[in-house]
Amino acid sequence: MALSPLEPVDITEEFNAANEPEPLRTYALDFESGSMGGIIDGKAALKQFVIKAIKTARFRFAVYDDEYGCELDDLIGQNATRALMESEIPRVIEEALIYDDRIERVYNFKITKEADVLSVSFYVDTADDTLQMEVTV
Repeated sequence: MALSPLEPVDITEEFNAANEPEPLRTYALDFESGSMGGIIDGKAALKQFVIKAIKTARFRFAVYDDEYGCELDDLIGQNATRALMESEIPRVIEEALIYDDRIERVYNFKITKEADVLSVSFYVDTADDTLQMEVTV
């Protein structure tokens, strides 16, 4: 292929290949022990992304950009009222997830707090599936 600007170059094939979604493959994490092992993909990898994005504090780690992570820790550390928690928890979780192109909608939050354990269950819609999630903080 000549490098002359006068000769047309067909980049259709390269463009189409670049726009195909990459397969979602990542290392499997055990959130309890902090260990990694094996490879996961598809629905399992997306569920892991959701949990990791929520459990990672936003703006605290230089390795992540400002879009990654969740501000849930800021709420839990405060002595917030139940009404404030029920309005803010869905907002901060949705903000942590919705920037990802694979996630279309986050909804139907149920929040339970017992002693010092906060559990949040919700649904995540993707183009292919609906994931039922439960995160304990």
